[in-house]
Amino acid sequence: MVGPLNRKPGSSDPRPSGPTRRTAVGLILGAPLLAACSGGQISNPFGPSAPEGPPGTQQQPLAVGTGQVKVGLILPLSAAGNAGVAAQSMKNAAEMALAEFQNPNIQLLIKDDGGSPQGAQQVTQQALGEGVEIVLGPLFAASVPATAQLTRARSIPVIAFSTDSSVAGRGVYLLSFLPESDVNRIVDYSASIGKRSFAALLPDNAYGNVVEAAFKQAVGRKGRMVAFEKYTADRAGAARTVAQSLGSADALFIADDGESVVASAEALTAAGANLRNIQLLGTGLWDNPRVYASATLQGGLYAAPDPSGFRAFSERYRAKYGTDPVRTATLAYDAVALVAALSKQQGGQRFAPETLTNPSGFAGIDGLFRFRSDGTNERGLAVMKVASGGSTPVAGSPKTFGA
Repeated sequence: MVGPLNRKPGSSDPRPSGPTRRTAVGLILGAPLLAACSGGQISNPFGPSAPEGPPGTQQQPLAVGTGQVKVGLILPLSAAGNAGVAAQSMKNAAEMALAEFQNPNIQLLIKDDGGSPQGAQQVTQQALGEGVEIVLGPLFAASVPATAQLTRARSIPVIAFSTDSSVAGRGVYLLSFLPESDVNRIVDYSASIGKRSFAALLPDNAYGNVVEAAFKQAVGRKGRMVAFEKYTADRAGAARTVAQSLGSADALFIADDGESVVASAEALTAAGANLRNIQLLGTGLWDNPRVYASATLQGGLYAAPDPSGFRAFSERYRAKYGTDPVRTATLAYDAVALVAALSKQQGGQRFAPETLTNPSGFAGIDGLFRFRSDGTNERGLAVMKVASGGSTPVAGSPKTFGA
């Protein structure tokens, strides 16, 4: 949630509770407000996988709210499996944001793309025909270009939920959890506590490729790389190579999902590495029970949103819907809160590129964020330390963005 508009960022005053607070969702330009950030597992960094199996019946379009500013929300509501579940939770969160923002001047036009590019193109065309000024979604990377092809022709901006940075670009902004933010935060923090020599063990897949590029760039600014290896199904060979080089490193970066991080740590130990003698580093995917239960990974550091904001959001969501939200539900909430606030504050320039890319950024449930002109985002993240049964923050989220 966004902090009250009359409170200084980071103030210890208790936040108001309940769904009636406009300030709980108002995002302010030029003076970003820190709202305590996320928590709960951040799952696959590339979002829900494309739906498997036949989709359900396409849901009928739904209009929520009576405001003058029309906003399209495109989600794979009828997609099979976890994708459809995530979409429904995000839809709930979007409606919750609308309900918690007093008198928003927006009407949310909710469209079901079924999880396919063809569906995204069809419902985007519908939304444009109905006069939307901005589109929120789609969720899947493959569907974003299908939407963008139509919106760019009308100079209508898109705030999408994919975590694939390659689909960002002119007029298409990503509000998702991007691995690059995790990498930059954890490398910067490590350098601030004196770590200068880095080793890394990463998966040889799409996620690993994105993390590799960001990690090498960040380390190039802050220190030196002494070992770097990527693995496929068999990580033993890569682990041996890294283990042999750890004597000249003071930090080891392992970026993968919880189960794979544990497996990598075990492979390194089997190869003779003493991981207690080096600072272990990771990304937000370390927010996982398997990681917390691993004796080897205790004391490891990773970058992620602070847990408190998501906990508070989950409580309100649970009270309203009787179930837990998916982790990506906050993205839909913050997107709707953002457009509601901009509609109230910015007049005719509410969704102009210079408004959306304001360098001061915005504050949402998951903390500070801002859009770059290339469509990617930067998030203000905390640094968390792995402990038995959970994690503890060792460095809070920033109150403001640097230049």
